[in-house]
Amino acid sequence: MTVTNGHLTPCNGVDSKWWREAVVYQIYPRSFCDSNGDGVGDIRGIISKIGHLKELGVNVVWLSPIYASPQHDMGYDVADYRSIHHEYGTMEDWECLHKELNNAGIKLLMDLVANHTSNEHQWFIDSRSSRDNPKRNWYHWQPAKYDEKGNRQPPNNWRSFFGTGSAWEWDDHTQEYYLRIFAKEQPDLNWENPEVREAVRDVTRFWLDKGIAGFRVDAINYICKAEGYPDAEIVDKSTRFQPAMHLYMNVGNVHKYLNELSVATFTAYDAMTVGETPYVSADQQALNYVHPDRKEFSMIFQWEHMDIDRVPDTMLKWKPWKLSEFKEIIRSWQQVMYDNGGWNSLYMENHDQGRSISRFGCDELEYRELSGKLLAMMLSTLSGTLYIFQGQEIGMVNAKTWSLEEYPDVVTRTYIQEEKERRVQEIGVKNPDMTYLLRDIRLKARDNGRMPIPWNSSEPYAGYTTGTPWMPMNSDFAVCNVEKAVKDKSSIFHFWKKLLSIRAGWKTLIHGSFEMLSPEDNKIFAYLRKLSGAQSALVVLNFSSQSVDWELPVDVSHFGNVRAVFGNYAVPSGIKKTFSMQPWECRLYAYDDI
Repeated sequence: MTVTNGHLTPCNGVDSKWWREAVVYQIYPRSFCDSNGDGVGDIRGIISKIGHLKELGVNVVWLSPIYASPQHDMGYDVADYRSIHHEYGTMEDWECLHKELNNAGIKLLMDLVANHTSNEHQWFIDSRSSRDNPKRNWYHWQPAKYDEKGNRQPPNNWRSFFGTGSAWEWDDHTQEYYLRIFAKEQPDLNWENPEVREAVRDVTRFWLDKGIAGFRVDAINYICKAEGYPDAEIVDKSTRFQPAMHLYMNVGNVHKYLNELSVATFTAYDAMTVGETPYVSADQQALNYVHPDRKEFSMIFQWEHMDIDRVPDTMLKWKPWKLSEFKEIIRSWQQVMYDNGGWNSLYMENHDQGRSISRFGCDELEYRELSGKLLAMMLSTLSGTLYIFQGQEIGMVNAKTWSLEEYPDVVTRTYIQEEKERRVQEIGVKNPDMTYLLRDIRLKARDNGRMPIPWNSSEPYAGYTTGTPWMPMNSDFAVCNVEKAVKDKSSIFHFWKKLLSIRAGWKTLIHGSFEMLSPEDNKIFAYLRKLSGAQSALVVLNFSSQSVDWELPVDVSHFGNVRAVFGNYAVPSGIKKTFSMQPWECRLYAYDDI
């Protein structure tokens, strides 16, 4: 790719799109701001904070689901795609939000949840009403199997994504099982049925006709299941039900149906799309979803870097990770997309993840802000569309003091319950001590990213609500809140704001090539960014709480017209062969490649 007069020239058949240079801010409505004192964030609360988004410098808002829902999975169980959840407001409130965002120069993305619905959606109510209902085949229904003793068993041994139990749920009324990869209240739609695909297209057009800029598309690589629902191979002998991701992700007609959806809706409206696609690797598999010739998605949310600290085939079990492994994941996605005409998404936090400072930085008070700034610099100096999750811009961290009972998310509750059942069987004690789970949960639980936003330091609920919050606040809101961050010019908020300004004016950071330096180093993450016709960049990040001497593994004579651009400490001018990096220090240099 090259830049002429500041504009991207197409490369490998890729056209320049506005969303390539966008900065997207994800809002989790329930936890953003409560305007009416019921303890639940709402649309009017979001409207009241648009000024904050404008000051930060974002130009797109991604709104997590606000559709009518019983909220078993916090809105990802949709009961009506065309109406607003009553706790969040009305369609008139949404129209006002859309208008006010547009007035502020901010585009809006909605969250399209199309792999599954709520079991309270009318489609499923009809499907469940009888075996001969016209909508019966809108979901995956299968008869029971029976073991040698005559006991009823699910159709296969697939494990739910939300635990170690079955992915099938028994329905007494019609005497069959329905497939639900996630919670029992989230039956999977049967995309093999053309009526289902047309219904999803109708929902998509409904929102695009309202003028939104596009969609984040939830769990979209799950939509097709292996033909015949075969058993998964046994890899975990401790449980009856086996991991089956390879049988319900990235299989069958998934690309055919996504192309069909895109051509009929996304492409027709020139919409921005980002597909959530776990278990997709940085190779042709990823390009199948994002290359422009495929007409599927603008980009996808890859999960490899988010899974680096997760024990495989578990929900919340944490494992140590090495920086060299993390760097290799980043390198592979950066280079594969650049070399092959695809496009990246850049994120370290969202509603499904713990806070990045606690997981990838250091949330001890001494290094909290420094490591938060380092993570911000890393994201802001990589190629792709940048995503910031609410609270990330002020350096929110995970909860450190909650008991097990205080975590409300269905995934956390399932994890605790299953571990308790396993422990009871293991040691024969009715109420075993489960506090050993707290380490993993305090790092990995989705609840950590879903805590209400602290807007100020006022007691008792930091300006988020005048009522009682739907889930506990992080107890550190006196230290970490929006008002304090905005007033303090040295805060993470202002560091983000400066980085977004630098990124917007420096095409190299968005469109340039990526070259990693010292790949085996487990403390320093350093890389070069280059773009024809523009200044190159050197980024050096010390991912440790120790001072580090690092030797630049390239000839310094190749660096001309060097200038120190930005850092979380004072950045020395000029580039030397040896860098003395302080704990969690980050540096950004500009130079001419000689």
